[in-house]
Amino acid sequence: MTTTQQPVLSRSRINLALGALALGAFTIGSAELVVVGVLNLIAGDLAVSISTAGTLVTSYALGIAVGGPVLTAVTIRFGRRPLLLVALGAYLIGNLIAAFAVNFAMLLGARILTGSLHGLFIGVAFAIGAGLLPPERLGRAISMVFGGIAVATALGVPLGTLVGQAWGWQASFIAIVGAGSVALAMMLVYVPDVPNSGIGGFTAQARHALAPRVLAVLGLGFLIMGGEFAALTYLQPFLADVTGISGPMISIFLLVYGIANAVGTFLGGAAADRDASRTLTLATAVLVLALGGLYLWGSNPVAAALALAVWGVVGFGLVPSLQYRVVSLAGPGRDFAAMLPASAVTAGIAVGALVGGRAVDHSGASAAVLTGTALMVLAVPVAWATRFLKPPSDRTRGDVVAQHL
Repeated sequence: MTTTQQPVLSRSRINLALGALALGAFTIGSAELVVVGVLNLIAGDLAVSISTAGTLVTSYALGIAVGGPVLTAVTIRFGRRPLLLVALGAYLIGNLIAAFAVNFAMLLGARILTGSLHGLFIGVAFAIGAGLLPPERLGRAISMVFGGIAVATALGVPLGTLVGQAWGWQASFIAIVGAGSVALAMMLVYVPDVPNSGIGGFTAQARHALAPRVLAVLGLGFLIMGGEFAALTYLQPFLADVTGISGPMISIFLLVYGIANAVGTFLGGAAADRDASRTLTLATAVLVLALGGLYLWGSNPVAAALALAVWGVVGFGLVPSLQYRVVSLAGPGRDFAAMLPASAVTAGIAVGALVGGRAVDHSGASAAVLTGTALMVLAVPVAWATRFLKPPSDRTRGDVVAQHL
């Protein structure tokens, strides 16, 4: 039988462990998108086109969406702490391979590998964070991990881009390995061994993690992120063409959005602990207002900045509630379910960017924002409907436990 007893730790030890997880997430979040800022350097150095270099982003996303679940399935019975350390250690090795890649194929392979390890690490980090805190503070644990990713978007990616532009794209990957090594050392010292909370192996957990109630919330996450990234992917041309800003001012607007992401993630953890279902519904409705406001009044720089700030806070603020609902609804399959939102979100991002691109091709950058708004309108009733989904009953959980005694 798998025990769910939590380790008895001091508050300072728990905070240090959560900080280590956040730093690991910061490293991974920075590595995911840093190539965007150095694509021109990679293309020139490895003699490929910009569009070909752009497949480094796509391959990483495919690694998360496909490789992450596969690695999680294979390692579902492994202890959480050793799996966390192995996942991050292998991730750093993958980035070293990327830094010393002698051709594009080698770099592409490294990105697929690290994307897969990204999905595995995030799922295990969520599970460990949840095991460090009581159930009523699950949202805070989730927000610490997502907070690392949000801070990476706001600060890690720009800093990594700056390093790459100054000393070569390889330096960006070396910097990521450096930050990740610090995170790995902190995990070795501060992260305790947290028991698995799921039941049985992959087959047993998948039956609950892939139940219709869980898939419904994952579908909501796919729709929300699809709507957000249909607009976000083409935000820079929107700001240039519609808002009428250029150069450093675009970076300032993007920084506003990035900082709002980080703030929203930490606020979203507390909101998830209070009522994750209601948070998802309200946040989705506010996103309709933020994206709709950007489309209608985006020609005014002040209105555009305000819309971006609201979008950033709410868009990332709902993610802890999404994770919270998936893990709760999965019941005995929570260990496997912990990494499924990353796959759903990544798939939503990819499809959203594609749909937004079609809109841009036909009607310009403003059409991408309108498309994103329309998708968010569709997401509102879906979010409302998921409020009625309930986790497995205690009796159901007991039956599952009995089957594995």
